[in-house]
Amino acid sequence: MGVVRQAVKYGIVGVVNTILSLVVIWIMTKKFGCTEAFSNFTGYFIGLINSFFLNRKWTFNSSGRMLGSAVKFFLVFAVCYLLQLGVLLLLNHYCPQNPPLYSLFEPVLEIFKIDALFYIQLLSVAVYTALNFLINKYYTFKK
Repeated sequence: MGVVRQAVKYGIVGVVNTILSLVVIWIMTKKFGCTEAFSNFTGYFIGLINSFFLNRKWTFNSSGRMLGSAVKFFLVFAVCYLLQLGVLLLLNHYCPQNPPLYSLFEPVLEIFKIDALFYIQLLSVAVYTALNFLINKYYTFKK
């Protein structure tokens, strides 16, 4: 299967996981009265579990050992998250007013009222997403 097709599937899984996580967070907070922190953790955890299963079978069509794949998947998540956080903190520290490529996208960003600091958040999420996809493709779920 082509990389572009897998990347599209990976993106769809990401959207599904985001919706699932938000629904779980909302239900736990509003219907069960759980704290926001606990609801947030639970929502993200369920989204991460869902992401593993959907990406394993649908995106990457992996037939590798379940436990080995799961350990790699969660390790990759942790590494990519820490790298994303590092990018976020570095960009916030060294170029909070003029982050990389901000001026190129500024006309569009202004329409949506996206300032430089939130743009940095978007950049760091893009780094996380790209790294997570590539490492999962070539390491976690490689054939």
